[in-house]
Amino acid sequence: MKRIIAFSLITLSAILITYFTTKDKKKPLPIINPIDVNQEMVDPELLRQGYGHTIGAFEFNNQIGKTITLNEIRGKVTVVEYFFTTCMTICPKMNVQMQGVSTHFKDNKDVKILSFTVNPEVDTEEKMKEYADAHKANPDQWHFLTGKKEDLYNLARRSFFVLKPAESQNLGDAGNDFIHTNNFVLIDKQLRIRGYYDGTSLKETQQLIKDMAILLEE
Repeated sequence: MKRIIAFSLITLSAILITYFTTKDKKKPLPIINPIDVNQEMVDPELLRQGYGHTIGAFEFNNQIGKTITLNEIRGKVTVVEYFFTTCMTICPKMNVQMQGVSTHFKDNKDVKILSFTVNPEVDTEEKMKEYADAHKANPDQWHFLTGKKEDLYNLARRSFFVLKPAESQNLGDAGNDFIHTNNFVLIDKQLRIRGYYDGTSLKETQQLIKDMAILLEE
């Protein structure tokens, strides 16, 4: 009987130790590839890519006329969105949340935020600066980017997977080419996609901030 009791106590101790040492362990974030996302968001050439996806090269101007390239985010933890300044639906909600992300990491030089326009005909550097200033954006951290429409859209579909073709009967508020989503995209230091978050949701934005902290420690 004593042996049975001793064995039971040892087993129970092992279970408790395992529970308390693993319950707070951080679950690793997924590495997302084209095969893992909604196919209509992905350039057809990339649909069968099962692994190894990284963000492609780009070159756009930010709100103060500075040219921003892929090197700006290499080795950083980055959040990406597509929006436009005249949007009156989801964009204001998204950028209030993004302002919270920027404020949380305001002193962290390893965090970058990229807000690409889907309407560069309207969203000039001057217009983007007005919008950025209204959101108290630090131009060293939070870049509002504009440039050639074709380049902006190709990057969205080949790198971030955040734009889908508009249905002919419902062109949406992003113009007559694409409907943009409400997603924030989390990019790690190796330029890989690590998560998508509803940019209109406070709860999901708070999760984004937690996940950014995990990537900063990697």
